[in-house]
Formats: sequence, structure tokens, C-alpha cells
Amino acid sequence: MITVMEPSPYEAITKLLFTYARRIDDGDFEGIGEHFKYATMTFEGFGEAITGAEAITTLYHRTTRRYENGTPNTKHVITNVMVDVADDGLTATSQSYFTVLQAVPGVLTLQPIIAGRYRNGFEHVDGQWRFSSVHIIIELMGDLAHHMLIDLAP
Repeated sequence: MITVMEPSPYEAITKLLFTYARRIDDGDFEGIGEHFKYATMTFEGFGEAITGAEAITTLYHRTTRRYENGTPNTKHVITNVMVDVADDGLTATSQSYFTVLQAVPGVLTLQPIIAGRYRNGFEHVDGQWRFSSVHIIIELMGDLAHHMLIDLAP
């Protein structure tokens, strides 16, 4: 008999982080909005907090370039994941690094274009972990001209 084991909070939360990376690299902005629908999203030093699936989906449509293949031609690499679960097991936080690689055939050779940190909050509701907050800290920027539809320069 095969016994199905529930993922640990660390495994479930790490999967949430990696799912975001997959969705943005796939150009699935609606999926990102749905993924973060219960979260408040903030960016260190940029704009105001954004909440709700529709607002987050709209943000990605307004700011992130997609190519003929429907994707931004990126690979979001998330590393150094640290998860801390509260004693009651109902909330958690995580910190991680991100590096975004991009290549645009005939235009941009493969290179890192931006890197920084994610600081996220999570809540355990109805047996599932979900994002409650997403905070993005940009620390290093390269050539974002082929990725962003806005200027991130300070």
C-alpha cells in the first residue's frame, strides 16, 4: 500500500515560491494574480501596496514584456530559501534570493538581468498554505530593456 504524505510546511511554501517562478517565466500573468490573490504585494522603494488577483494581474501586464511565444524569455531562479513557521502552525515567513536570467534570440544573449530578495508571509487556511504578503527587494540591476515595460531606475 502506498501512503500519501502531506508536504511539510517548508515543502509546501517552497513549492509556492517555485510556482510563482514558473508562472512568470511562462507568461501566465493571470495565474500569478490567482497565486497571490490573498496577498498584499509591495516593492522596496517603489509605489504603493497592491492587493487582489485583478490588481496583481494588471500590474504584470503593465510592467512585464512578453514575446511572440507568450513568455518574457526569462528564467527566475529562487535560491537560499529559509522558511520560519510560527509555533501555532498557522502562519509562516520566508526569505529567499532571486536571480532573473534572460535571452532574446537575435537581440540579447543569455545574461542575468536583475537580482534581489523576496520576503514573504504565508497563512495556513483550510489545509493549504497561501501567500499573505509578497515583498520584493531589488538589489542588482542589469539590462532590463528587454524585460520591463517601465523604467526601474531610481
